[in-house]
Amino acid sequence: MAKQTDINLRSKVIYSVYVRNHTEEGTFSSVIPDLDRIKSLGTDIIWFLPIHPIGIKGKKGSLGCLYANRDYRTVNPCYGTLEDFKKLVDEIHARDMKCMIDVVYNHTSPNSVLSEEHPEFFYKKENGDFGNKVGDWSDVIDLDYSNKELWQYQIDSLVMWAKIVDGFRCDVASFVPVEFWKQAREAVAEVNPDCIWLAETVHSGFGVMSRKEGIYSANDYEMFSAFDIEYEYDIREVFDKYLKGEVSLSHYLDMLNFQEAIYPDNYDKLRFLENHDQPRICSFVKSESDLINYTAFLYFLKGTTLIYAGQEFENAHLPSLFEKEVIDRSTGKDLSNFLAKLNEIKKTELDDDDCFRAASDDENDIAILERDNGKSRKIGVFSLKSKGGEVAANIPDGNYTNLIDGKNITVKDNKLCCCGSPVIIKI
Repeated sequence: MAKQTDINLRSKVIYSVYVRNHTEEGTFSSVIPDLDRIKSLGTDIIWFLPIHPIGIKGKKGSLGCLYANRDYRTVNPCYGTLEDFKKLVDEIHARDMKCMIDVVYNHTSPNSVLSEEHPEFFYKKENGDFGNKVGDWSDVIDLDYSNKELWQYQIDSLVMWAKIVDGFRCDVASFVPVEFWKQAREAVAEVNPDCIWLAETVHSGFGVMSRKEGIYSANDYEMFSAFDIEYEYDIREVFDKYLKGEVSLSHYLDMLNFQEAIYPDNYDKLRFLENHDQPRICSFVKSESDLINYTAFLYFLKGTTLIYAGQEFENAHLPSLFEKEVIDRSTGKDLSNFLAKLNEIKKTELDDDDCFRAASDDENDIAILERDNGKSRKIGVFSLKSKGGEVAANIPDGNYTNLIDGKNITVKDNKLCCCGSPVIIKI
């Protein structure tokens, strides 16, 4: 684990914004009027999906993918100017939030500034042409990190942005050498010692397949030597199988326990139900009461919480990365107050130094989670199918208050009666 990592990051909430689709205008300036609402959810950090110009050659869709970067050192003119972005960052800081930007260092657009000025920085196919190692990513070409001059260019770019923003979400970070990230972190620390580093590590199956094909892919344990937070894709495949009814809840919860066992004491996993690459949770979970349980479950997990813009309005459609599809705020549904309450519990009742343990009632799809730091125990009971039932919770008999809704919870014979709604109690 990066020695500088502060476990207080576990109490933070990140809100992810896709500028193109956040408003009808799709500009930096148009995000500013929404900052107070975003802040009210409990947001600590706003993460912007890539803000750089998008390449044209080989582009997907009518507008191209924002992950096909054309220039690391400028902003997408469709969003505004660099000054517009700096003003947005200032407004974020004025509301006591931080700003994180997405950096895409594994590849660029085929007609990127870097490919035109430094073709020697790129991976070449046997015939000498630019190429990429992952065939589905047909709109990008891969960088070649065996060239150490590329390292300096990329690090200089990060240092430039670190003077403006507070952190980086690093796209497909596992495919870029860990030693590069360590060196980059050291350089950035000279201008921004509090910079936050979030790694998009890859799905376990994807990492294994890539290594089999001869593609460099660092594992999650290695990545923690350079990053503060990393994706929970190491166990996401099991969660997805649970959503599809292919495995039991206990299988997924066992994977959460496995994370607790194998990672360093100050590990921090990004916890999410959805993101810009994953289907919206509401495309799987149709019941409002089930969704309430899933959401409370998310906030109780140990790690930084991610909310993808539109999640609070229960959007079921995942916006395209290649087209203009504004998030839908007219669903008639709004979880904002609930998210704010869960944020309050996360920050005031849960502790950053908690140990974590999970168990389940598979018959009723009820997760029983425990966090304990030796000073206080916190128990979360989440019925992911909104079923009732008595659960063995290893809690002394007595009356407790549900921190979510203030209702009385009775424990008798070390069993708690779950009525189908989420419960969080503190002992």
